[in-house]
Amino acid sequence: MPIVVGIPKESYPGERRVAIIPSGIAALQKIGVEVLVEAKAGESAGYPDNDYSEKGAQVVSSRAEIFSTADVILQLRGYGANPEMGKADLELMKEGQILIAGLEPLSEPDKIEELAKLKVTAFAMELMPRLTRAQSMDVLSSMANISGYKSVLLAADALPKMFPMSMTAAGTIIAAKVFIMGAGVAGLQAIATAHRLGAVVHAYDVRPVVKEQVLSLGAKFVDVELDTVGAEGATGYAKEMGQDFYRRQREVMSKVIAESDVVITTAAIPGKKAPILITEDMVKGMRPRSVIVDLAAEHGGNCELTQPRQTIEQHGVTIIGPVNLASTVPYHASQMYNKNITSFLELLVREGKMDINLEDEIIRETLVTQNGEVVNPKVKELMAVLN
Repeated sequence: MPIVVGIPKESYPGERRVAIIPSGIAALQKIGVEVLVEAKAGESAGYPDNDYSEKGAQVVSSRAEIFSTADVILQLRGYGANPEMGKADLELMKEGQILIAGLEPLSEPDKIEELAKLKVTAFAMELMPRLTRAQSMDVLSSMANISGYKSVLLAADALPKMFPMSMTAAGTIIAAKVFIMGAGVAGLQAIATAHRLGAVVHAYDVRPVVKEQVLSLGAKFVDVELDTVGAEGATGYAKEMGQDFYRRQREVMSKVIAESDVVITTAAIPGKKAPILITEDMVKGMRPRSVIVDLAAEHGGNCELTQPRQTIEQHGVTIIGPVNLASTVPYHASQMYNKNITSFLELLVREGKMDINLEDEIIRETLVTQNGEVVNPKVKELMAVLN
């Protein structure tokens, strides 16, 4: 019997992406997988049901049928990343079913424990290790790329100035100054997008190693005389630093922020509250009508005044706290996630059968539940603290 993969419609409020797009069906069929898609699962992203049918997927109207028939469920936001609406899916899941999705395991370890009790084998895409051969599966980088791009568009729309310098008969327009805090995937894409729009771009990161990348994108790197040794964790992401470090960092950043028209912050630590990089006093020192876009809003925010999902004005500054920003570009976000998750599934399927080979680091690091237990060491450690 072939493996049956189910693609339910995403139920997280406002979620417009879909886990698999029609062009991804062929890759799954090639490894001997049959695909069931819930009706209208891709509609919000721009992928109608007919496109799935034409590519060989079976479109079904019943969500319950997806869960009762499928051996493997593929989602963007599984339970954990969708704690309220996703709870209804728990009643539909069956013992031995495989779930591959975003699960927020480091933020919602108790939800992972619930999945374990159902004897579901769950893989969390956010835990993908940063290995060369895992790049095509790196969902955090894919979605951060889109968020970085969209953050600049939000800022440009909110700023009462043009980004590029322009010399006209009516006078010269001075280019806007944009400051990007954090030069990970989102930050680098924000730098590139702001530069293409004609802004003068400055950027800073606690990892001096990214300076060359910042310069290559046409931005100026803000050098800060702080001890940043060990600022990059073993995962390749910036790691959490001490409070004294962040205090000294904010002192240095104040001047740059005060001179900027737009500040985009991107500092997030997996499983942790985002560090405060911009205090209320720093906001008070900014130019009137300037803009902050806080990409860490979902994790508490890098700005002290950020309100998730809200655009507010404080001390004459517009502060935007977007959440799930990649979903606002659902067509291409779905395309990228499709590549991430199909590449991962191709790793798991061998000769038409599921092969959960724990000697493979990619499989081992992303596996969170198996045989009725939470098996991921990081999640188990968090559960021990909570209990």
